[in-house]
Amino acid sequence: DVHRVYELVNANQADAKVATMCRVLGVSTSGYYAWRDRAPSAHALADAALTERIRAVHADSHHTYGMPRVRAELIDQGVIVSRKRVARLMRSHSIRGISRRRGFTITTRSCRHDAKAPDLVQRKFEADGPNQLWVADMTYVPTWAGFIYLAIVLDAWSRRVVGWAIGETMTAELVLSALNMALQQRRPDDVIHHSDQGSQYASIAFGERCKKMGVRPSMGSVGDAYDNAMAESFFASLECELIDRRSWQTKTEARLALFTWIEGWYNPRRRHSALSYLSPMNYENKHINPSPPRGEHGLPTVGACVACATPPVDNPAPAHFERAENLSP
Repeated sequence: DVHRVYELVNANQADAKVATMCRVLGVSTSGYYAWRDRAPSAHALADAALTERIRAVHADSHHTYGMPRVRAELIDQGVIVSRKRVARLMRSHSIRGISRRRGFTITTRSCRHDAKAPDLVQRKFEADGPNQLWVADMTYVPTWAGFIYLAIVLDAWSRRVVGWAIGETMTAELVLSALNMALQQRRPDDVIHHSDQGSQYASIAFGERCKKMGVRPSMGSVGDAYDNAMAESFFASLECELIDRRSWQTKTEARLALFTWIEGWYNPRRRHSALSYLSPMNYENKHINPSPPRGEHGLPTVGACVACATPPVDNPAPAHFERAENLSP
Protein backbone atom coordinates (compact mmCIF):
# COMPACT_ATOMS: atom_id res chain seq x y z
CA ASP A 1 0.00 0.00 0.00
CA VAL A 2 1.67 3.19 -1.20
CA HIS A 3 -0.12 5.23 1.45
CA ARG A 4 1.58 3.25 4.21
CA VAL A 5 4.94 3.92 2.53
CA TYR A 6 4.18 7.63 2.45
CA GLU A 7 3.21 7.50 6.13
CA LEU A 8 6.56 5.84 6.90
CA VAL A 9 8.41 8.53 5.00
CA ASN A 10 6.46 11.24 6.77
CA ALA A 11 7.17 9.77 10.19
CA ASN A 12 10.93 9.60 9.57
CA GLN A 13 11.59 12.76 7.61
CA ALA A 14 13.36 14.32 10.60
CA ASP A 15 15.98 11.55 10.52
CA ALA A 16 16.57 11.08 6.80
CA LYS A 17 16.13 12.96 3.54
CA VAL A 18 12.74 12.53 1.88
CA ALA A 19 14.31 11.96 -1.54
CA THR A 20 16.60 9.23 -0.20
CA MET A 21 13.77 7.40 1.58
CA CYS A 22 11.53 7.60 -1.49
CA ARG A 23 14.29 6.19 -3.70
CA VAL A 24 15.05 3.32 -1.30
CA LEU A 25 11.37 2.51 -0.79
CA GLY A 26 10.58 2.64 -4.51
CA VAL A 27 8.13 5.58 -4.57
CA SER A 28 8.34 8.95 -6.25
CA THR A 29 9.23 12.09 -4.34
CA SER A 30 6.59 14.10 -6.19
CA GLY A 31 4.00 11.49 -5.31
CA TYR A 32 4.90 11.79 -1.62
CA TYR A 33 4.54 15.58 -1.63
CA ALA A 34 1.26 15.35 -3.51
CA TRP A 35 0.01 12.87 -0.89
CA ARG A 36 1.22 15.09 1.97
CA ASP A 37 -0.43 18.25 0.65
CA ARG A 38 -3.70 16.58 -0.36
CA ALA A 39 -6.72 17.32 1.86
CA PRO A 40 -7.93 14.32 3.92
CA SER A 41 -10.70 12.30 2.30
CA ALA A 42 -14.17 12.07 3.79
CA HIS A 43 -13.45 8.48 4.81
CA ALA A 44 -10.24 9.52 6.59
CA LEU A 45 -12.06 12.30 8.43
CA ALA A 46 -14.80 9.87 9.48
CA ASP A 47 -12.17 7.42 10.72
CA ALA A 48 -10.50 10.19 12.73
CA ALA A 49 -13.79 11.18 14.37
CA LEU A 50 -14.65 7.55 15.12
CA THR A 51 -11.18 6.97 16.57
CA GLU A 52 -11.73 9.78 19.06
CA ARG A 53 -15.03 8.19 20.11
CA ILE A 54 -13.26 4.86 20.54
CA ARG A 55 -10.57 6.50 22.66
CA ALA A 56 -13.23 8.09 24.88
CA VAL A 57 -15.09 4.79 25.38
CA HIS A 58 -11.85 2.96 26.09
CA ALA A 59 -10.77 5.59 28.62
CA ASP A 60 -14.19 5.53 30.28
CA SER A 61 -13.79 1.78 30.80
CA HIS A 62 -10.52 2.42 32.65
CA HIS A 63 -8.72 1.14 29.55
CA THR A 64 -10.16 -2.38 29.96
CA TYR A 65 -12.58 -2.74 27.02
CA GLY A 66 -11.61 -4.60 23.88
CA MET A 67 -13.30 -4.40 20.49
CA PRO A 68 -16.64 -6.17 21.33
CA ARG A 69 -17.43 -4.01 24.36
CA VAL A 70 -16.22 -0.81 22.68
CA ARG A 71 -18.48 -1.54 19.71
CA ALA A 72 -21.43 -2.30 22.00
CA GLU A 73 -20.94 1.04 23.76
CA LEU A 74 -20.74 2.89 20.44
CA ILE A 75 -23.95 1.25 19.19
CA ASP A 76 -25.64 2.20 22.47
CA GLN A 77 -24.59 5.79 21.74
CA GLY A 78 -26.23 5.61 18.31
CA VAL A 79 -23.09 4.95 16.26
CA ILE A 80 -23.69 2.07 13.84
CA VAL A 81 -20.30 0.56 13.01
CA SER A 82 -18.98 -2.84 11.97
CA ARG A 83 -16.77 -5.10 14.07
CA LYS A 84 -14.00 -5.01 11.46
CA ARG A 85 -13.87 -1.23 11.37
CA VAL A 86 -13.62 -0.88 15.15
CA ALA A 87 -10.98 -3.61 15.24
CA ARG A 88 -8.97 -1.92 12.46
CA LEU A 89 -9.00 1.48 14.12
CA MET A 90 -8.14 0.08 17.54
CA ARG A 91 -5.31 -1.97 16.08
CA SER A 92 -3.87 0.91 14.03
CA HIS A 93 -3.88 3.23 17.06
CA SER A 94 -2.66 0.60 19.57
CA ILE A 95 -5.86 0.72 21.63
CA ARG A 96 -6.11 -2.58 23.48
CA GLY A 97 -8.34 -4.13 26.10
CA ILE A 98 -7.06 -6.40 28.83
CA SER A 99 -7.49 -10.15 28.96
CA ARG A 100 -8.02 -12.47 31.89
CA ARG A 101 -5.17 -14.85 32.63
CA ARG A 102 -5.85 -15.99 36.12
CA GLY A 103 -3.96 -18.71 37.92
CA PHE A 104 -6.42 -20.10 40.44
CA THR A 105 -5.34 -19.53 44.04
CA ILE A 106 -6.74 -21.89 46.64
CA THR A 107 -8.57 -20.03 49.41
CA THR A 108 -10.66 -23.04 50.38
CA ARG A 109 -10.03 -24.36 53.86
CA SER A 110 -12.07 -27.50 54.21
CA CYS A 111 -12.51 -29.45 57.42
CA ARG A 112 -13.51 -33.10 57.21
CA HIS A 113 -15.65 -32.71 60.33
CA ASP A 114 -17.83 -29.99 58.77
CA ALA A 115 -21.15 -30.93 57.23
CA LYS A 116 -21.03 -30.77 53.43
CA ALA A 117 -24.00 -29.85 51.27
CA PRO A 118 -24.71 -31.81 48.06
CA ASP A 119 -23.78 -30.36 44.67
CA LEU A 120 -27.14 -29.17 43.30
CA VAL A 121 -25.57 -27.37 40.33
CA GLN A 122 -23.27 -29.96 38.70
CA ARG A 123 -21.48 -27.19 36.77
CA LYS A 124 -24.75 -26.10 35.12
CA PHE A 125 -24.74 -22.40 35.97
CA GLU A 126 -28.09 -21.67 34.37
CA ALA A 127 -31.12 -19.77 35.63
CA ASP A 128 -34.32 -18.62 33.95
CA GLY A 129 -34.82 -15.66 36.24
CA PRO A 130 -33.45 -13.77 39.23
CA ASN A 131 -32.88 -15.37 42.64
CA GLN A 132 -32.93 -18.95 41.41
CA LEU A 133 -29.19 -19.63 41.67
CA TRP A 134 -26.56 -17.69 43.58
CA VAL A 135 -22.85 -18.48 43.46
CA ALA A 136 -20.47 -17.42 46.21
CA ASP A 137 -16.75 -17.39 46.89
CA MET A 138 -13.92 -15.42 48.52
CA THR A 139 -10.62 -13.97 47.39
CA TYR A 140 -7.77 -12.04 48.95
CA VAL A 141 -6.62 -8.51 48.11
CA PRO A 142 -3.02 -7.51 48.91
CA THR A 143 -2.13 -4.10 50.38
CA TRP A 144 1.08 -2.69 51.85
CA ALA A 145 -0.51 -3.14 55.28
CA GLY A 146 -1.44 -6.80 54.73
CA PHE A 147 -4.25 -8.78 53.14
CA ILE A 148 -7.96 -8.12 53.20
CA TYR A 149 -10.58 -10.61 52.03
CA LEU A 150 -13.63 -10.12 49.83
CA ALA A 151 -16.64 -12.46 49.92
CA ILE A 152 -19.32 -12.12 47.25
CA VAL A 153 -22.71 -13.55 46.31
CA LEU A 154 -23.48 -13.42 42.57
CA ASP A 155 -26.85 -13.96 40.88
CA ALA A 156 -26.21 -16.48 38.08
CA TRP A 157 -29.04 -15.08 35.95
CA SER A 158 -27.83 -11.49 35.66
CA ARG A 159 -24.23 -11.85 36.93
CA ARG A 160 -25.02 -9.10 39.41
CA VAL A 161 -23.20 -8.99 42.75
CA VAL A 162 -26.14 -9.07 45.14
CA GLY A 163 -24.11 -9.38 48.34
CA TRP A 164 -20.54 -8.68 49.36
CA ALA A 165 -18.45 -8.19 52.48
CA ILE A 166 -14.86 -7.23 53.27
CA GLY A 167 -12.84 -8.37 56.27
CA GLU A 168 -9.33 -9.01 57.49
CA THR A 169 -9.82 -12.73 58.16
CA MET A 170 -11.53 -15.56 56.26
CA THR A 171 -14.23 -16.41 58.78
CA ALA A 172 -17.81 -17.59 58.81
CA GLU A 173 -18.82 -14.07 59.82
CA LEU A 174 -17.45 -12.76 56.51
CA VAL A 175 -19.49 -15.06 54.28
CA LEU A 176 -22.53 -14.61 56.53
CA SER A 177 -22.34 -10.85 56.05
CA ALA A 178 -22.29 -11.27 52.26
CA LEU A 179 -25.22 -13.69 52.43
CA ASN A 180 -27.21 -11.38 54.71
CA MET A 181 -26.72 -8.46 52.34
CA ALA A 182 -27.99 -10.60 49.45
CA LEU A 183 -31.00 -11.73 51.49
CA GLN A 184 -31.87 -8.18 52.46
CA GLN A 185 -31.56 -6.86 48.91
CA ARG A 186 -33.29 -9.67 47.02
CA ARG A 187 -35.62 -11.46 49.47
CA PRO A 188 -35.48 -14.75 47.52
CA ASP A 189 -37.81 -17.70 47.65
CA ASP A 190 -36.07 -21.10 47.65
CA VAL A 191 -32.80 -19.91 46.08
CA ILE A 192 -29.81 -22.26 45.64
CA HIS A 193 -26.59 -20.91 47.21
CA HIS A 194 -23.60 -22.61 45.54
CA SER A 195 -20.06 -22.39 46.90
CA ASP A 196 -16.95 -24.48 47.42
CA GLN A 197 -16.43 -26.68 50.48
CA GLY A 198 -14.66 -24.03 52.51
CA SER A 199 -15.06 -24.36 56.25
CA GLN A 200 -16.74 -20.94 56.32
CA TYR A 201 -19.59 -22.17 54.11
CA ALA A 202 -19.77 -25.50 55.93
CA SER A 203 -19.94 -23.88 59.38
CA ILE A 204 -22.86 -24.46 61.71
CA ALA A 205 -23.73 -20.75 61.80
CA PHE A 206 -23.89 -20.51 58.01
CA GLY A 207 -25.99 -23.68 57.73
CA GLU A 208 -28.45 -22.46 60.34
CA ARG A 209 -28.84 -19.12 58.58
CA CYS A 210 -29.56 -20.84 55.27
CA LYS A 211 -32.12 -23.12 56.91
CA LYS A 212 -33.84 -20.20 58.65
CA MET A 213 -34.12 -18.16 55.44
CA GLY A 214 -35.11 -21.02 53.12
CA VAL A 215 -31.83 -21.00 51.21
CA ARG A 216 -30.70 -24.33 49.75
CA PRO A 217 -26.93 -24.71 50.17
CA SER A 218 -24.92 -26.43 47.42
CA MET A 219 -21.19 -27.18 47.32
CA GLY A 220 -18.75 -28.26 44.64
CA SER A 221 -15.74 -30.47 45.20
CA VAL A 222 -12.56 -29.36 46.99
CA GLY A 223 -9.86 -27.68 44.91
CA ASP A 224 -11.75 -27.86 41.59
CA ALA A 225 -12.23 -24.32 40.24
CA TYR A 226 -14.62 -25.52 37.51
CA ASP A 227 -17.18 -26.56 40.13
CA ASN A 228 -17.55 -22.86 40.94
CA ALA A 229 -16.51 -21.47 37.58
CA MET A 230 -18.90 -18.51 37.52
CA ALA A 231 -17.59 -17.07 40.78
CA GLU A 232 -14.03 -17.73 39.63
CA SER A 233 -14.78 -15.86 36.39
CA PHE A 234 -15.95 -12.83 38.38
CA PHE A 235 -12.78 -12.81 40.46
CA ALA A 236 -10.67 -13.18 37.30
CA SER A 237 -12.28 -9.98 35.97
CA LEU A 238 -11.76 -8.23 39.29
CA GLU A 239 -8.11 -9.20 39.40
CA CYS A 240 -7.15 -8.24 35.84
CA GLU A 241 -9.20 -5.02 35.77
CA LEU A 242 -8.44 -3.74 39.28
CA ILE A 243 -6.21 -5.73 41.64
CA ASP A 244 -3.36 -6.44 39.21
CA ARG A 245 -3.30 -2.80 38.04
CA ARG A 246 -3.40 -1.05 41.39
CA SER A 247 -1.43 -0.91 44.62
CA TRP A 248 -2.84 0.29 47.93
CA GLN A 249 -0.86 1.54 50.90
CA THR A 250 -3.69 1.05 53.38
CA LYS A 251 -6.51 -1.42 53.79
CA THR A 252 -9.00 1.45 53.79
CA GLU A 253 -7.88 2.48 50.30
CA ALA A 254 -8.36 -1.07 49.07
CA ARG A 255 -11.84 -1.32 50.65
CA LEU A 256 -12.92 1.89 48.95
CA ALA A 257 -11.53 0.72 45.59
CA LEU A 258 -13.42 -2.58 45.85
CA PHE A 259 -16.65 -0.80 46.78
CA THR A 260 -16.27 1.61 43.84
CA TRP A 261 -15.49 -1.18 41.37
CA ILE A 262 -18.46 -3.33 42.40
CA GLU A 263 -21.15 -0.71 42.99
CA GLY A 264 -19.91 2.06 40.69
CA TRP A 265 -18.64 0.03 37.74
CA TYR A 266 -19.35 -3.71 37.62
CA ASN A 267 -23.02 -3.80 38.59
CA PRO A 268 -24.32 -0.65 36.85
CA ARG A 269 -21.98 -0.18 33.88
CA ARG A 270 -19.60 -3.01 32.98
CA ARG A 271 -20.81 -4.80 29.84
CA HIS A 272 -20.94 -8.58 30.07
CA SER A 273 -20.48 -10.82 27.03
CA ALA A 274 -22.95 -13.40 28.39
CA LEU A 275 -25.64 -10.70 28.73
CA SER A 276 -25.55 -9.49 25.10
CA TYR A 277 -23.06 -6.86 26.26
CA LEU A 278 -25.40 -5.30 28.79
CA SER A 279 -24.38 -4.52 32.35
CA PRO A 280 -25.96 -6.65 35.10
CA MET A 281 -28.27 -3.84 36.24
CA ASN A 282 -29.31 -2.90 32.69
CA TYR A 283 -29.94 -6.58 31.95
CA GLU A 284 -32.26 -6.82 34.94
CA ASN A 285 -34.00 -3.58 34.01
CA LYS A 286 -34.55 -4.79 30.47
CA HIS A 287 -36.08 -8.12 31.48
CA ILE A 288 -37.85 -7.21 34.71
CA ASN A 289 -38.94 -3.68 33.71
CA PRO A 290 -39.34 -3.87 29.91
CA SER A 291 -39.29 -0.13 29.19
CA PRO A 292 -37.39 1.81 31.86
CA PRO A 293 -36.43 5.43 31.16
CA ARG A 294 -32.82 5.65 30.01
CA GLY A 295 -30.13 8.29 29.80
CA GLU A 296 -28.43 9.18 26.55
CA HIS A 297 -25.66 6.61 27.11
CA GLY A 298 -27.99 3.69 27.74
CA LEU A 299 -27.81 3.85 31.54
CA PRO A 300 -30.98 3.90 33.63
CA THR A 301 -32.00 7.31 34.91
CA VAL A 302 -32.00 8.05 38.62
CA GLY A 303 -35.69 7.27 38.94
CA ALA A 304 -35.31 3.92 37.22
CA CYS A 305 -32.43 2.92 39.49
CA VAL A 306 -34.12 3.57 42.81
CA ALA A 307 -35.68 0.12 43.04
CA CYS A 308 -32.57 -1.78 41.93
CA ALA A 309 -29.66 0.19 43.39
CA THR A 310 -27.81 -1.04 46.45
CA PRO A 311 -28.52 1.32 49.35
CA PRO A 312 -25.40 2.89 50.94
CA VAL A 313 -25.67 0.97 54.21
CA ASP A 314 -23.44 -1.46 56.05
CA ASN A 315 -23.87 -5.14 55.25
CA PRO A 316 -26.62 -6.59 57.46
CA ALA A 317 -24.58 -8.93 59.67
CA PRO A 318 -26.29 -10.25 62.82
CA ALA A 319 -25.66 -8.17 65.92
CA HIS A 320 -23.50 -10.81 67.63
CA PHE A 321 -21.10 -10.93 64.69
CA GLU A 322 -18.30 -8.44 64.14
CA ARG A 323 -19.14 -6.44 61.02
CA ALA A 324 -16.31 -7.61 58.82
CA GLU A 325 -17.44 -5.54 55.90
CA ASN A 326 -17.31 -2.19 57.70
CA LEU A 327 -15.36 0.24 55.52
CA SER A 328 -13.71 1.94 58.46
CA PRO A 329 -10.01 1.13 59.04
